[in-house]
Amino acid sequence: MKRALLVLCLALIVQSCIPVRIAPTIKDYKLTKGKKFKRSLSKRTMFIFEDPKEAAHFYNYVNTKFQLNDENVYDDIPFLIEGENYFFAFYEIDIPTKVLNLVPAIFRATVNAALDNEGDDNNVDSEDMLRTDNWYIAIEVYSDKEKDCLHKDSFSREPVLNYLRTLKKEYLTTHNYNETVFKN
Repeated sequence: MKRALLVLCLALIVQSCIPVRIAPTIKDYKLTKGKKFKRSLSKRTMFIFEDPKEAAHFYNYVNTKFQLNDENVYDDIPFLIEGENYFFAFYEIDIPTKVLNLVPAIFRATVNAALDNEGDDNNVDSEDMLRTDNWYIAIEVYSDKEKDCLHKDSFSREPVLNYLRTLKKEYLTTHNYNETVFKN
């Protein structure tokens, strides 16, 4: 009985995949410090959501909506809320989910040990890792009066959040970004 249980456990382990890195799942949006989400971001509070579209779609959307003509599209994008000027910057972020597939890794290690191969071949190879890219859009908002308009103590947080929710919804539902010019 013990032997059958050991074989069953070994078979399950060999056929399994071990997650090495799991990308976060965001249902609607998330407000967090940029550095907490990804080290390369600023310390400001960010409005972050998953981007199901292809790369550079948000860039094209912002460029078309705000009629920027491919100039300063990532930074200092001006918008108005209740007569107040605000600016936003956005970042397209890739956080991959990495999973170690044990079957090829164990097989390669066993073959190398049997053939007495030494060197880098005994390490886990990139072929043993399954990678899935997950894309996110992170937006920070600031004004002449405030450095971080999404901070929990910011007096303009709620109107800015409403604007960003609307912007996100419009981006995700619009396929022809030229339509956004006529909506303004």
